[in-house]
Amino acid sequence: MRKITLLTLSFVLFAALATAQVPTAGNVFFGYSYYNTNLSSIDRANTNGWQASLEGKVLPWVGIVADFSSHYGSQNFPAECPQTPCTLNFDVTEHNYLFGPRVSVSVGKIRPFAEGLIGAGHVNVKGFTSDTSFASALGGGIDYKVIPHLAWRIQGDYVQTRFFSTTQNNVQLTTGIVIRF
Repeated sequence: MRKITLLTLSFVLFAALATAQVPTAGNVFFGYSYYNTNLSSIDRANTNGWQASLEGKVLPWVGIVADFSSHYGSQNFPAECPQTPCTLNFDVTEHNYLFGPRVSVSVGKIRPFAEGLIGAGHVNVKGFTSDTSFASALGGGIDYKVIPHLAWRIQGDYVQTRFFSTTQNNVQLTTGIVIRF
């Protein structure tokens, strides 16, 4: 009888600890994203798109983030021409899938945050080639509470990708709406 009681008590204790690890709060974000990238060696491209993220809080000031973004634009690439070097312009689409921790603290109506994310990126140069690579992002931002469960976000990230066996150093600026739960 003593073993059954001890076993039952252990299960209840471990179940309570396990439920403490399930996120009970967090937020969903969706917004416009500006992305400056250097896929080619000639120049940098300014692309536009969207970013969405889901954050689940594991501690009051630490969350785990899943971040997805897509950017669309065009980029000049070097080409071989019969007489002189020339460039060709291709439509470019880049998708990033990033995951990692975010730390934040609420101070009145604002909530500043910082994050470090890793994952994968995929680029498609229309009619030419595509590539998938490791991607990472460091950045942060500020959420401004508009009403109790609704906020506005301004965010900036340094995103590094490694498409076509070279390193790209990208800047991503984002703004949009945050729904807190």
